[in-house]
Amino acid sequence: MPDRVSSLYAPSAGIAAVGAVVPDLVGVIRDRHDLSPLATAAVGRLVAGAVLFGASLKGKERISIQIAADGPIEGLFADAWLLDENTVGARGYARNPHVDLPLNARGKFDVAGAVGSGSLQITKTYEAGKPYMGIVALHSGEIAEDLAAYLVRSEQIPSAVALGVLANPEGVIAAGGILAEVLPGADERAVLELERRAQSLRPVTQLMSEGADSDGLVRALAGDLELREHRRLAVRFACLCSREKVEAALVGLGVDDLRQMARENDTTQASCEYCKRDYTFNADELLALGKSVS
Repeated sequence: MPDRVSSLYAPSAGIAAVGAVVPDLVGVIRDRHDLSPLATAAVGRLVAGAVLFGASLKGKERISIQIAADGPIEGLFADAWLLDENTVGARGYARNPHVDLPLNARGKFDVAGAVGSGSLQITKTYEAGKPYMGIVALHSGEIAEDLAAYLVRSEQIPSAVALGVLANPEGVIAAGGILAEVLPGADERAVLELERRAQSLRPVTQLMSEGADSDGLVRALAGDLELREHRRLAVRFACLCSREKVEAALVGLGVDDLRQMARENDTTQASCEYCKRDYTFNADELLALGKSVS
């Protein structure tokens, strides 16, 4: 089934939910970064979370999620934005793509152990005006719990988040998640109802392995609640890098560094951290960049 994110809501219960199924997206990221199975699980969860948050974006808005922590994965990053009115683009990476740890006590990937302690930062960039940034301490390192805690602490939105990635050395079998929130104006009963349904939800990897698509994940949470469709979007890997942006970064090094690089190497290569695309500059091009700021 194609990667997709679906937004639905149950007005009678005061709950809105988003479901995302993104195995192809996570598979592309795994292959580009040569991720270990554990790193695939961690990056996959974070980028699925970015897609869930990105389902509400408009125009040129963008969601960026960063985990800065002391665990062996050394940090995680994910972005999501609209490529067009029908498609979400997303990307992500881990600073240590080859992290490996024993399975945890439940026989699952030890994502919390790989992440460690630190902070979660979410930045929303708008078409106009200053970006909004919220930062909270990590709750557990399990990522889904951390995103739910962020919504409560930073935005005062009672919510539940479930994320899952099923991967092995051969590839990504399933990846996705659910984000459910209490609608504005809903009473305390909506919060209790969301908690009850989240506690009884089966693991999302199990649901996806049984064939659940993005709508199916939401319906698994909603049960017999009457749902109304809000939005349905395709999802695919994309990157925002360009040669012009790399040139701007090189210019930021300063004239002296650019001249030294040109003297020491016939060519200089810069690689995008998100997509691993290489950009090559010869000595003359570096000198020309230096002249542009001298």
